Amino acid sequence: MARPRPTEFDKVKTVAENRRARHEYFLEEFFEAGIALTGTEVKSLRFGEGSIAESYAEVRDDQVWLVNANVPEFSHGNRFNHEPKRPRKLLLHERQINKLRVGVQREGMTLIPLSIYFNGKGRAKVELALAKGKKMHDKRETERERDWKRDQARILRDRG
Repeated sequence: MARPRPTEFDKVKTVAENRRARHEYFLEEFFEAGIALTGTEVKSLRFGEGSIAESYAEVRDDQVWLVNANVPEFSHGNRFNHEPKRPRKLLLHERQINKLRVGVQREGMTLIPLSIYFNGKGRAKVELALAKGKKMHDKRETERERDWKRDQARILRDRG
């Protein structure tokens, strides 16, 4: 019998977050992936440095890669310091990779990293989402719904 997967990932320390993702995309399916890092990259992330605002993931040769994520060089690193924007391999099960490949091959689907964090065991993880891009009218509709929910809560609070 398979082990039940947690619905919420164990995020102890969030390092980087992509806040625009929920505004720009319809997030459909979520995945937790390990990330292959060098020593100085881990140290930079532990200091809370890093950005995934303009990054994305892609499936290449039966592997998933995180592209354009910025992990700045470690300040106390030596000549073996890492390259800040190098592609980083994401560690997923083969079944998950196949699911992502099928999703990306559909019309308009893309892999968006939502956050980089450390879990309870101290491992660096990436939260990925299989997403579909929103059009302008979709963004306006989402904003309209959010405003209505806020007004609704205000009305209920004032009456109750």
